[in-house]
Amino acid sequence: MYPIVRREKLADKIYLMDVKAPRVAQYCEPGQFVIVKIDEEGERIPLTICDYDREEGTITIVFQTVGASTERMVSLQEGDAFEDFVGPLGCPSDLIHEDIEELKKKKILFVAGGVGTAPVYPQVKWLHEHGVDCDVIMGSRNKDLLILEDEMKKVATNLYVTTDDGSYGFKGTGTAQLQELWDNGKRYDHCVAIGPMIMMKFVCKLTKELGIPTIVSMNPIMVDGTGMCGACRLVVGDEVKFACVDGPEFDGHLVDFDQAMRRQAQYKTEEGRAMLKLQEGATHHGGCGNCNS
Repeated sequence: MYPIVRREKLADKIYLMDVKAPRVAQYCEPGQFVIVKIDEEGERIPLTICDYDREEGTITIVFQTVGASTERMVSLQEGDAFEDFVGPLGCPSDLIHEDIEELKKKKILFVAGGVGTAPVYPQVKWLHEHGVDCDVIMGSRNKDLLILEDEMKKVATNLYVTTDDGSYGFKGTGTAQLQELWDNGKRYDHCVAIGPMIMMKFVCKLTKELGIPTIVSMNPIMVDGTGMCGACRLVVGDEVKFACVDGPEFDGHLVDFDQAMRRQAQYKTEEGRAMLKLQEGATHHGGCGNCNS
């Protein structure tokens, strides 16, 4: 069992938990995720790692209530436990494998939307701890839905907060903030965008025009987390990839967002899942072509 040692409500329907999982905390890196199950009957829920403490053996997860399983998670309190807490899964951020001195020469920007702030934070924190500067644009629909602002201020070189309704910070989207920064002479060599699919699509549209290489995290489309359900199948360039086993991070300028969003909507119905399986054949499940489930 994996006990919850801290539970906090960050915003409406958004919660943070610190979970005692020493093995995961020992080996995880920024960009990776875990799969949690409340009990034997529970659904598998993939969640990006928001933070970790190797000495304490804890992993921080942030989740938004969107269905029955996450609603059940909300009922868990400090002292309760998850039956399963599997990880680390997925590939770490490419940035952590680069030469630190070369990274220090780059002007790096993160664009975080909504709950996407949670997986952005560990990457920015890791860079800060290694002496690498980076800017962060962090946005939400309104002030009440902003999360981890104080934590991000401590690790970002410059933090730009945006709200769609203008209730706090810059009024507008993260892309609008990036365009304004660019128009005022700011330049970036690398961008990482994590958030809702539509937000990442438009960030990539802009960064492609500006000539900024951009990485996105496709964790919003993950369901099973092993490549066997077919939910996170996507096209990157001319290749079929699976967010959970090949990612979750990919070159945003090569991701077919329109196709991924159509599949995401279609996968939500039983009839849609059956049709996708029929249409995609051997590439529907993790590319193995041998799955019948």
